Amino acid sequence: MSFNLRKLGMSFQWRLKLKSVVPILFLLTFIGVIVLDTFAPALAQFPAPQPIPPIPQFPGQQPVPQPQFPQPVPLPVPLPQSPQFPPAETDGLPQPVPQPVPQPVPQPVPQPVPQPVPQPVPQPQPVPQPVRRVQRPGQEIRGVWMTNNDLDILRDRTKVGEAMDKLRRLNFNTVYPVVWNSGYVMYPSAVAQRAEIQPFVYKGTDGHDIIADVINQAHRRGLLAIPWFEFGFMAPETSELALNHPEWLTRKRDGSQTSISAAGEVAWLNPFHPEVQRFISDLVLEIVTKYDADGIQFDDHMSLPREFGYDRYTVSLYTQETGNPPPANHQDQAWMRWRADKITAFMLQLNQAVKARKPNVIFSVSPNYYDFAYKFQLQDWLNWVRLNIVDELVMQVYRDDLNSFTAKLTRPEILETQQLNIPTGIGIMAGLRTRRIPIQQIKSQVFAAKQRGLGVAFFYYESLWDTGPEDPGQRQQGFQAIFPSPALRARAD
Repeated sequence: MSFNLRKLGMSFQWRLKLKSVVPILFLLTFIGVIVLDTFAPALAQFPAPQPIPPIPQFPGQQPVPQPQFPQPVPLPVPLPQSPQFPPAETDGLPQPVPQPVPQPVPQPVPQPVPQPVPQPVPQPQPVPQPVRRVQRPGQEIRGVWMTNNDLDILRDRTKVGEAMDKLRRLNFNTVYPVVWNSGYVMYPSAVAQRAEIQPFVYKGTDGHDIIADVINQAHRRGLLAIPWFEFGFMAPETSELALNHPEWLTRKRDGSQTSISAAGEVAWLNPFHPEVQRFISDLVLEIVTKYDADGIQFDDHMSLPREFGYDRYTVSLYTQETGNPPPANHQDQAWMRWRADKITAFMLQLNQAVKARKPNVIFSVSPNYYDFAYKFQLQDWLNWVRLNIVDELVMQVYRDDLNSFTAKLTRPEILETQQLNIPTGIGIMAGLRTRRIPIQQIKSQVFAAKQRGLGVAFFYYESLWDTGPEDPGQRQQGFQAIFPSPALRARAD
């Protein structure tokens, strides 16, 4: 009992003490709230603590992104509608299962099909028949070619006059100025302009027509002037002619269009194509008509290397005429004969057109020796002689060895041409800028030709005096000894 009273007394005392402390605790709480509220704006100035960032990781080499090209956007196709099923109230009857309605598939818009360039229809050509050749008295040819290397002379009236005086004094009688070279003409040509080919060089230093000037000044000295159609069917592949008229070019069986020649890498006009034949014919007739020329000369490039003729037009023409495609072997005898005969047929037509314009003009030919010309260039010039379309022959024999040179002078084709009383000469190399030929070699070859009744023509004018190992005076003395007396050729009326 006493123990309980003691516990009660202690509890009462503790409550009295707690009551006395409560007011003090309340006061402290009130003061703390006021103080914290006052410092809240200041505490807000300090950022909250941030976590420590991890150690940066550097990326490895990343693949280069590929460009994304836009994908074609398909035409919108309407989505099929969801099938509608019948309501549940079907009165117990079976209902058909609805099918989705088929939607039309978009069709591609038809595009126009590119049409190939129309090709002329191959036409068989008639078999050439001999023509009546103008009979001329035998005349010794003493000629010289005037090439692009001679342009410094050809463009200057004074230098042309000096050149003609020198040739006349040394008893030359014929000049062959170039008019067609590298796919360009050397004179103002309406035919070339129609084919979108600009003249390469057609004005002299005085703005004059250089071909007209050369012809006129040659005639004043009693020399014949026969323009030289040098490149024939040959043209550089980078020329305007080849670039503007690719359908005019022929090709080899492997599809290539060029060959290597003395003029570098060249393409070849298709001699069987009617548009090519018309273009060449128009140029030749323009020269003969435009100028008071004594003739026109064609050299070894009025031909076609035997590897060519596999273009679409020629293949079609050959197949039409023979019933078979061309042989894979370009040396097949029938295939070679067919192409050579086509070139012969064109030359016959060209001769007839020239003679119709000027009957007495000289149709001159300057090929390689016959075996080479036919077997490698399909140039059957002996057949041209037999068809009476050759009024003058100058066969090129460019040899340093005298025995090799002389052997070509007695070939059967030379003898046959001489027997027909056709003026016949031999082309002799007088030198090149990179090939200096001594005057003694030139004299030996001229005398060998003269002993066989043959004339000569030299390639080319500048090399006669300016590119030899001797000084120009010595070389002129050498030519004076070669032609000690005149041998003028009569002009055709």
